[in-house]
This record gives sequence, C-alpha cells and structure tokens, in this order.
Amino acid sequence: MGNLGAFLFLLGAVGALAGDCVMPQVDSQLVDKLGQRLLPWMDRLSLEHLNPSIYVGLRLSSLQAGTKEDLYLHSLKLNYQRCLLGSASDDDNKDCETKPSMGQLALYLLALRANCEFIGGHKGDRLVSQLKWFLENEKRTIGKNLNSYPHSRFYKYSLSILALCVHQKRVHDHVVSKLIHAVEHDHAPNQSPVSVDTMAMAGLALTCLERSGFNPNLRQWIIIAGATARVNILLAQTPEGYFGNIYSTPLALQLLMTSTMPIEELATDCLKARTALLASVQEETFQNVHMISQLLPVLNGKTYLDLIFPDCQAPKVMLIPATEGPTLIQDPGTISVTLKVPSVLPPYQQAISVLNGSSLEDVLKKAQELGGFTYETKASLSGPYLISVMGKAAGDQEYWQLLRAPNTPLQQGIADYRPQDGETIELKLVNW
Repeated sequence: MGNLGAFLFLLGAVGALAGDCVMPQVDSQLVDKLGQRLLPWMDRLSLEHLNPSIYVGLRLSSLQAGTKEDLYLHSLKLNYQRCLLGSASDDDNKDCETKPSMGQLALYLLALRANCEFIGGHKGDRLVSQLKWFLENEKRTIGKNLNSYPHSRFYKYSLSILALCVHQKRVHDHVVSKLIHAVEHDHAPNQSPVSVDTMAMAGLALTCLERSGFNPNLRQWIIIAGATARVNILLAQTPEGYFGNIYSTPLALQLLMTSTMPIEELATDCLKARTALLASVQEETFQNVHMISQLLPVLNGKTYLDLIFPDCQAPKVMLIPATEGPTLIQDPGTISVTLKVPSVLPPYQQAISVLNGSSLEDVLKKAQELGGFTYETKASLSGPYLISVMGKAAGDQEYWQLLRAPNTPLQQGIADYRPQDGETIELKLVNW
C-alpha cells in the first residue's frame, strides 16, 4: 500500500524545516459581512433549503445568530430524522420525496458535534448505520482490485468517514484502506490538476483517524496518506496563491492548518494563500453560502477537526442583519451570451440576450423559453447543477462541465456565475 521510502524522498524534496500554517486575526467587519450573508438562508427551514454546512460554519466562526441558530438546528433534527428514518407512506413524510443524501447526513452529524452533541439513542444509531452502510456499499463498488471508483466521489466518502470519526464511531480497516489507496494514487479520476477539495477532505478524515487513534493496524499508512494529501495540495498552488482555485482554498487551508509536517515552504505557501483569499473576501467574491460556510472557520483559525473536542462556551459576536439603504432603479441594459453544446448531435449554438447581471442559470432559462434547448438540474448544497442538457443525461462517471470559451473551466455554478457581454459559454459532457 504505497512506498514509505518514496514518500520520505518526496517529503525531503519539498523541504526539511518546520513551518506553520496559521491564520492571523482578520478584520471583524469583513467577517461580519460574510456572516450576514448566511442569515437570510437561516430563515429557509424547508427540507429543500436546509444546509447543515451553514450551521457548522457558523458554530466554528467567531459569530453567533442567537435564537435563529437554535431554531435552525431544531429544524435540521426534525427534518433529517423524519425523512431519513420515517416511512415513505407516512402522511408526515409527504415532503420527503427527495431524501437528504449521505453527504448531507454526514454534514448533519458534523452539525450535531458543532453543538457539542454526540449522536446516540435508537434514532441516532440508525442514522450512523445508514452512513456506515453507504461506505460499505461504496467500498464494494470500488472493488478488490481498487481500479473502480465509488458511485459518488471520494469527497463524500471522506466526509462520511470524518463525520463518523468526530462522533467516535469507528469504520472497518478495509473502508479506510480504500481511502488511503485513493490518496496515494490520486483517485480524482481523469482530473488534472488534482481535485484539491477532495484531497483536502480526505486529508481531514485521515487526520481525524490519526488523532483519535482509530484503525491502529493502519496507523503508519494513515499518517503517510495524510501527509501525501498535504503535499499534493501544496503542489497544486497557483501563481495567484490559491490552492486549486479560490473556492477550494478554504478547505485546503483547513487541512494545512492542522499540519505538523516538516516542510519549509508550508508557512510561505499558506501566507501566499491567505493573502489571495483575504483579497478575494475584500472584493466580495464569496457569495455562495456553502463556500462561505467553509471559509468562516478558517478566518477564525478553526477547522473541522476542532469538532473532535468542540468549544461551545467561546465568546462570540452577535450577528446583526445588514441594513440596506434605498437604491435607485436603473435600466441594467441587455447583454448577449453565446451558448454552445458540442456534446449533442447536431451541436447546439445560439446567441441569447439577457439582462446585464443575469446568472448563467438565467441564460439557460431564456434559451429554453426560446425553444430548441432543454436542460435539467438537481439541487445540491452548493446550488443547482446540470444533470441533463438537450435530453442527454450525465452518466455515473460523467458530468456537465461549464466552460468559458475557448477553454476556461468556470469556478462557480450556474446560479452564481454571471456572464459578461459577448462571452461564449460551452456546456460539455466529460468524464470525471
């Protein structure tokens, strides 16, 4: 399962002096503005809109939302237990047609730990069993030869192990072995460069296992794989300072902040990443609440690993909703965006006129209204994502990639990205 000598050579090649990845104190006004963006979403208490990551991010931040926070956790408990444990035939479960995914269940477990709760009791044990069954099923899908991939991505696999770990729930060695092998062989299938958010989540899960003393038979390999994940993330740093891209950088920093690796460049690379990240925060680049929920802990010097021993008594600043003054209504004007779909026959290409400031999702809606174009989306915690275009659905190992011509992958989803006048957006079906 890997080669210790090769790893030590790689580690030595990167540097030999210790470095720290720490987050200095951040302007409180910047943090407040980020937190204020979460508040409206905390009023959306239907199953469709509930996002455990919002609660986790807030609890690991320097902010609090008072009774709104308590109500949000209560709604999470009520809806997740009802929809994941109840019978589909029950009248109370009519709005549970789409049950929370296993990734959402894992985040729900993190939310409970963020409130200093351990999952337990009959209902809690059943939820833990569901998450363990998911891991076992994914493990079987990967197969004995380790050449196949899980139905979902290794991100969700890692997140599930992490969630169980912080609740002191063990998983079998063979489940962990699959993750170790994936990290060592960079199992972000067909992705280049490395999928930083997946590697970061894997590293956090492995570090939790290491710190908790779980799977002692694999301890040596857990430590090596965790260090490999950190090295891979450092090697994925862009000239601008991001790890992967701006939106994967907060999770990457969460992992690097837990590092005790003897790497000379660690402190320098983290400083470069923090500088780029804070500049993006000042420019109000972060609008997606799921991404904000991963960023807030970093700005408070916290990581998901703090949920092993959470501090629920730390003093926090009460969030106050942002007040907006009167705004002048102006004609935004219109822009033209060319939409291309080369992955269907015949290929689709059409110039679409929309209001300036419209999202890519608005462009897709307008194209569908005009005729000759269809699409379907699926809700996720990060926003809607494409599952079908022009009647062509993405398969198990496929996804619809968003590109800005000629060949620049978009870092935001269809609800967050706002095209500029004259841009060409390409929807391309690719393997992952």
